[in-house]
Amino acid sequence: MDQQPPADMELTLRTLAMPADANPAGDIFGGWVMSQMDLAAFVRANDVAGGRTVTVAVNEIVFKKPVKIGDTLCVYTRIEKVGRTSVTLKIEAWTRRHYQDSREKVTEAVFIMVAVDDNGEPRPVRKDA
Repeated sequence: MDQQPPADMELTLRTLAMPADANPAGDIFGGWVMSQMDLAAFVRANDVAGGRTVTVAVNEIVFKKPVKIGDTLCVYTRIEKVGRTSVTLKIEAWTRRHYQDSREKVTEAVFIMVAVDDNGEPRPVRKDA
C-alpha cells in the first residue's frame, strides 16, 4: 500500500540498504535503521542548535515493518520542541521498495538531542533557532 510521509516533515537523509546490513533472511538489522535515524537527528538538530549536538535519549522507537536489501531508506524529521539546551525531534523512516514505487513507514521514534560545547558540556541553543 502506497503511503506518503507527512507534509510537515523534512527529508533529511536517504540511503540504500545493502547486504552487509542484513541478516541471512534479507531483513536489515534494526540497529542499522536506528543508526540512520540517529544520523538524521544529528544533522537536523545541529542546524537548529547552531553547532554540535549529541543524542541523549531515544523514546518510543517502533519498528513497524522490515527493511529489505535494496530498499531505499528515507529518514524524515520534524522539530517538536526547542528547549534551552535541547532539541526534540520526531523521526520517521520510510522505504521505497526495491524496483517499486510504493512507500511504507517502517520505523518511528522521538529523539532528544542536546547542544554541547567543545568540552562536551551542555550549551544554550542559538537564539535565532
